[in-house]
Amino acid sequence: MKTQTVIVTGASTGIGKAIAGLFLQQGYNVVINSANQDNLEETFNELGNHERLAMITGDISNPATGQLLVDTALTRFGTVDVLINNAGIFEPKPFLDVDEAHLDRFLNINLKGTYFTSQSAIRQMLKQEGGSIINIGTVLVDHAIGGFPATAPISSKGGIHALTKQLAAEFGLNNIRVNGIAPGIIRSPLQAKTGVSDADSLAGLHLLNRIGETTDVAALALYLAESNFVTGEIINLDGGHVSGHHIG
Repeated sequence: MKTQTVIVTGASTGIGKAIAGLFLQQGYNVVINSANQDNLEETFNELGNHERLAMITGDISNPATGQLLVDTALTRFGTVDVLINNAGIFEPKPFLDVDEAHLDRFLNINLKGTYFTSQSAIRQMLKQEGGSIINIGTVLVDHAIGGFPATAPISSKGGIHALTKQLAAEFGLNNIRVNGIAPGIIRSPLQAKTGVSDADSLAGLHLLNRIGETTDVAALALYLAESNFVTGEIINLDGGHVSGHHIG
């Protein structure tokens, strides 16, 4: 069976790095991306397996970056079988303090980055008569939290959820599966960036009373990449966050 190739955006730290590492362990060719060159180079060296690993530095909000990722995958490995749109930013800010420039940051990186990278990948997947796209959203689209104002990033993630279902419908007959993962609180560098110094303090938001790990997201991404009969789904990976709450 031919070795498959996966592109992982936002792969220099956290969830993206865990995903790239697991796919490498499972024998995939992997193309990793980040806008932070230093972090990307460090991860590239740490992951090893350089005969099956390529890296591209670039801002995913620029459509040329997505096309370069696809071109690199084809040049190095010959196919684009899986795209994991993980790159994104998240920052809480009260709704009335959000200006156009702040909103545009999230729409450009999160939504447009996912949109146009998917466009580049799907053009190639159509030629190959199949493929899998996995988008990273958030449970906050379906379960808002009072006291955590984040309309700008959550609006962009809501667009990603909608895009996931639309792409699944448009390209299902072409054997291209499109799914989303909506994580709850995951132990990653993103928590510190949003002002959360102790992610475990948020465990009570989940029925399991613990937060998730980046390896949990990676395992689900691998399942979705290899499942032949799942498409158009947004899967909550949230320890029960959306399902319910404990009293007290």
